[in-house]
Amino acid sequence: MHSTSWSQGLSVNVGGRGVVSHAGSALTRLLADRVGLTGGLSQALARPGFLPLHDRGRVFTDLAVVLADGGHRIGDIAVLRDQADLFGSVASMPTAWRCLNEITPSALGRIDAARAQTRQRVWELIVARHGRLPPSRTCYGDLGKVVVVRLDASIVIAHRPGLGTRS
Repeated sequence: MHSTSWSQGLSVNVGGRGVVSHAGSALTRLLADRVGLTGGLSQALARPGFLPLHDRGRVFTDLAVVLADGGHRIGDIAVLRDQADLFGSVASMPTAWRCLNEITPSALGRIDAARAQTRQRVWELIVARHGRLPPSRTCYGDLGKVVVVRLDASIVIAHRPGLGTRS
């Protein structure tokens, strides 16, 4: 399990001193730490003899948190970085780019394995808490053993100047 020292003493209030925006991002980040995703990614991205200032698993997790929070670009990691009182030390945009550029095809395989292991752990935690996967309920009743996975998606229009324009 990855260190959650950044979250020690964390509490959620509606006002007062030390107020931060995007407080929900902290819960997403904490979940990744507690279920072992951050630690698994750290192991997957570790390189012998290389001790970076920013753990690559943490950087990768922080980028995922930024996306979950509505970020659209790598530079949006600044949303976390600018809130050091809450998140502690967060990688800069150049460091995030370096982290992504360091990912090799073999590292992708290790990342996939870490994600699969974490997914398995989360399913086991759900079963341990409820005795089984909770049934999916609909307006027509319980779906029994059917597991429903809800996926939401957004179409993102990407435009690159100079492409598709006429002279």
